[in-house]
Amino acid sequence: MVKKHRENAPISARKFMEELRRYEKGSVSRRHFLGVTGLGTAMAVLGSAMPGLVPGRAHAADDLGDKLVFSTWPNYFNPANIEAFTKATGVHVQVNIFGSNEEMLAKLQAGGTGWDVFVPTNYTISNYVALDLIQKLDLARLPNFDQKTQDPLFADPATVNGQVYAVPKNWGTTGFVVNTKKIKGDPKSHKDFFKVTMGEGSGHTIVHDYQLTTIGAALCALGHSFNSIDKKELADAEKLLIKSKPHLFAITSDYQPGMRNGDAWMSICWTGDGAQLHKDLPEMSYVVANDGGEIWSDFYCIPKEAPHMKAAYAFINYLMEPAVQAKEFESHGYATSDSRVSALLPASTASDPILFPAKELMNGLEFGAAQTLTDPTRAEVMARFKSA
Repeated sequence: MVKKHRENAPISARKFMEELRRYEKGSVSRRHFLGVTGLGTAMAVLGSAMPGLVPGRAHAADDLGDKLVFSTWPNYFNPANIEAFTKATGVHVQVNIFGSNEEMLAKLQAGGTGWDVFVPTNYTISNYVALDLIQKLDLARLPNFDQKTQDPLFADPATVNGQVYAVPKNWGTTGFVVNTKKIKGDPKSHKDFFKVTMGEGSGHTIVHDYQLTTIGAALCALGHSFNSIDKKELADAEKLLIKSKPHLFAITSDYQPGMRNGDAWMSICWTGDGAQLHKDLPEMSYVVANDGGEIWSDFYCIPKEAPHMKAAYAFINYLMEPAVQAKEFESHGYATSDSRVSALLPASTASDPILFPAKELMNGLEFGAAQTLTDPTRAEVMARFKSA
């Protein structure tokens, strides 16, 4: 007797892609594809909530349309999930990549982005609400999102004045990654990071093109708060950054290529990138600095002027399906705040020191503060550092 595959049972990313290719070639039916990949339930829920998402229906003017613009960070989404969404709905997803929250804010303030969904960080949400740049979400249109299964530590920034403006994507830390075959000093702090940058790592270090993390790292190295907006402390951080600049390989938030090809030996790094690099190249060691740094959570938001609103809600709802979130994790390695997803991940995930650092290290981390996003002094420091 052949056992029927249980719909929504977790499958590997490789198996998911195999089934997607079979479906694209016409070797299996849509019903088989949605069932075996775990997308069947998600699409059924979506279809009942929004008839325009029922697979196979011709797209009318009041339907989802055929396009959605998604703006996010480097190495932070699963292409297979996006392909599956397009295949099931007919909505083509255009992905834009950005390296900082300041860049995203500037684009939205300038207007005319055409974005439908974007991914800001916790400390920016209140700024976006104050500037009237994002939508208050209608949670009835997101049946796959369950507030009760979210960790409040990471989810709470989405609620401003009692209204929900975003749903959680992932959370993580900001530390740095070291190629241990090239760097032998075993750096453990941001102070070590800059010492190595100007020493044995000279010419092979990357810092983010993002003031929060790059200035934050320099502040921590000097014993200050990651979020400081004190002018004297920022002046000291600027001196350290400018002193280190001749020793840098690059200033970029897309640092994986440089680390992978050997041009860079050390970089400021986010959790998932650290996990991806270490998985493929075990010599890549992710470090949560013992002198401070960042803990963060990211969210899915809809801009106030989103041109494809129905598609935006459908896309976010699809991404909230636990099985889809699990496939996101398999691709990029960032932890989720949704307890429903934990049961779908390997048991070893909970003990991964990259995803869940030691408590004493976590205790020294700070969530980004809202005032850092628009602080003029921090913006000026970053501009002078980049142009030096």
